[in-house]
Amino acid sequence: MEETQEKSLHRETAKIEIAATPTPFTALDPELQLAIKCISEKKGENIVGLDLRDIASFTEYFVIASGTNQRQVQAIADEINEQLKKQLGSRPVRIEGYNSAEWVLLDYGDFIVHIFNGEARDFYDLARLWRDARKVELPAEL
Repeated sequence: MEETQEKSLHRETAKIEIAATPTPFTALDPELQLAIKCISEKKGENIVGLDLRDIASFTEYFVIASGTNQRQVQAIADEINEQLKKQLGSRPVRIEGYNSAEWVLLDYGDFIVHIFNGEARDFYDLARLWRDARKVELPAEL
């Protein structure tokens, strides 16, 4: 009986790693490319693109970025909103968190932009929560 119990307590585990090739920046829709460029132009930090098409049904991409303070977070959101409307006629379906500017969410349907201040980004850690998503390969100049 002891021998059976001992075996049942020691399970073998297997770690599965999926080698996913990153999604190239040039494969993204023009709206998403422009949003990422706007973040870069407003000096957004730690820009990460996640391709969620294989693992989520509510959107195709996440873009996650940080601003150093409330004003910069709002300025990044304003720039994305303004340039997408002006250049491509795109408007967000929803904007959340703009007034507090700890975490601003711009929902464009096919993609969602998350702009955090540093503390909120560390706390929510979306990149870790969505670690199964393929990365988007961003140009080096961004």
